[in-house]
Amino acid sequence: MRDKLAVTVGDVFWTDLRAHAARDALIIVADDLDLVDVGVAVASDDAATVEAWIRAGKLTKPTAEDLSRWQLEGAARFRSLIVQPFVLIRRPAPGMLS
Repeated sequence: MRDKLAVTVGDVFWTDLRAHAARDALIIVADDLDLVDVGVAVASDDAATVEAWIRAGKLTKPTAEDLSRWQLEGAARFRSLIVQPFVLIRRPAPGMLS
């Protein structure tokens, strides 16, 4: 499963993520977690690990401020991984917002 998910990691623009945000499916992954490791845990329904990351603040939903800022800056790019029904994303680095 790890290899299958790893090949689907890619960069996307905010405009590609808006529909997923509208259905509340975006999950922000902390920089110190591997995006593919998180994808494997979500896909394999490893609830204990996912819950621990949520409690530690390592998996979060975008705030209203995040969504407003990203909407204004449609060229923001994100590293992403789709694990249905969720889209795991990394916050854009400051230089990637314009």
